[in-house]
Amino acid sequence: MVREIVASAPGKVNLHLGVGEARTDGYHDLVSVFHAVDRREVVRLLLDGDPVAGPAVESMHTTFFVDEPDEDIDGPNNLAWRAVEAVVARAGVAVPRVRIEVDKHVFVAGGMAGGSADAAAALVAANALVAQFGEPLPDEALHEIAASLGADVPFSLMGGTALGTGRGDELVEMLSRGRLHWVFINPKIGINTSGAFSLLDDLRHGNPALVPHLDATELSQALTSGDVARVAAALHNDLEAPALSMRPVLKRVLGAAGEAGRRAIVSGSGPTVAVLCDDADAARFAAEHLAEQFDGYEVFVAEGPDHGAVVEKVS
Repeated sequence: MVREIVASAPGKVNLHLGVGEARTDGYHDLVSVFHAVDRREVVRLLLDGDPVAGPAVESMHTTFFVDEPDEDIDGPNNLAWRAVEAVVARAGVAVPRVRIEVDKHVFVAGGMAGGSADAAAALVAANALVAQFGEPLPDEALHEIAASLGADVPFSLMGGTALGTGRGDELVEMLSRGRLHWVFINPKIGINTSGAFSLLDDLRHGNPALVPHLDATELSQALTSGDVARVAAALHNDLEAPALSMRPVLKRVLGAAGEAGRRAIVSGSGPTVAVLCDDADAARFAAEHLAEQFDGYEVFVAEGPDHGAVVEKVS
């Protein structure tokens, strides 16, 4: 009998993040180019006993390979926990109670969708669990559940490079050539995502130059060319301005990171800074330089595009 199911999903960086004007409902239309990197979250489901009706998750434990947050993230509100319960409930199949174990390799609250990657890995792991005792859910159902969990979860499920519109969860695969080599540096200064969006609205009232960048054509052409210099020149993030306003120390990090690599941008709403480099050697050199310059900051190297959520092992 199966006792363990292991799945993984990638972290991401936004190569382009265009934020539309605030709508009447307070939300913003987004045009985002997501790019999955090979810094992957790992989720294990450990099965305990015979199939039973009712809640599927018994407990959860996260092992941190990045800095651990002050708050306890292991509980029913965690996206991975909610993902498992949602899949099992949708399938209507009795399964053994499970313990969730997460190996966290992506910065917590860093703008790299680590929590969404946990959810995506949990979704495919839970579907593999369901398949042991009944009919697994089709891909369409998994994507529906992913979108209900959070705007970034569908991309974590999909991986690769993709254009996201709407809330960012309406995805179309984008063509790209070659590999992109990155350094990610986390100053470990919290930035509230909703606060960043609100501040962007305020900043735009006083600065006509902060117009929404909703056209990713230049980036799309750069990606298909395989020219790192063209990709670097086309990177853009509308949320960078509010992030720098909320956390001025990021200006120094961005400046140093830009000198260490080809181009540096804030990832998502921050605070993580993503540094695009020419190749793997350049990325390693830049990472060493930035780690020395910013003692105490978290720094790692990754590359992309990487594949989406997959089941790694059933045993």
